[in-house]
Amino acid sequence: MNGLTFVLLVLGAGLALLVFNHDSGQTFGMANEDFGRMIYLLPIAGLLSAGLLAGRRGNLGQILRYIAIWLVIIMALVAVYLYRYDLQGFGARLSAGLMPGSAVEVTSVDGRSAVIIHRGMGGHFATNATINGQPVSMLVDTGASAVVLSYDDAERIGIDPTSLAFTINVQTANGRATAAPVRLDEIAIGPIVRRSVRAMVTEDGRLHQSLLGMSFLSTLGSLQIQTDELRLTD
Repeated sequence: MNGLTFVLLVLGAGLALLVFNHDSGQTFGMANEDFGRMIYLLPIAGLLSAGLLAGRRGNLGQILRYIAIWLVIIMALVAVYLYRYDLQGFGARLSAGLMPGSAVEVTSVDGRSAVIIHRGMGGHFATNATINGQPVSMLVDTGASAVVLSYDDAERIGIDPTSLAFTINVQTANGRATAAPVRLDEIAIGPIVRRSVRAMVTEDGRLHQSLLGMSFLSTLGSLQIQTDELRLTD
């Protein structure tokens, strides 16, 4: 095994251990910060020692160039670890921008799960939720007091609208309509899952896209709009 392979193995194993033990805060009984310093200092010390020894019998300038290259590689790996949350957030924003409506999961610095939804071409926030195990495209609507399902979406997730009592007056984009109260077993958006959620089903043809209303949104830790992003925190 040459020196290059050894250094890569040490750095790779150390980085993997730090990521795996991030929540516990310790690796082999050491604080993750101290363990991280040790991981990148050991290869540096090894490379400097090898360079000094090799410099006695080789081209010192070439040895110094090799050491400089490895120092850059090591510092780049350390930077990736230190800024992993920023890189994760950048990746999430990129994915959400390329796939409007996709709910991209991120983890905040305090370890809480969050979902980022990118604003669609029409200026609204829409996402693909999972209701009772079935995918449903939904429009995020803080003005809706409850989750509202279209007639077709209700049928698709296993609800029989013909057995419901349409007794609630609601205002939709297509005018006034009546809706029926229901209770949804489960709604999930990425890692955020809520059970037994109050909802309504509208009459046939009165709602083109289901609404993610306050009976779900009010259970979240926070709901933040940042430019073209909507961040839902569990």
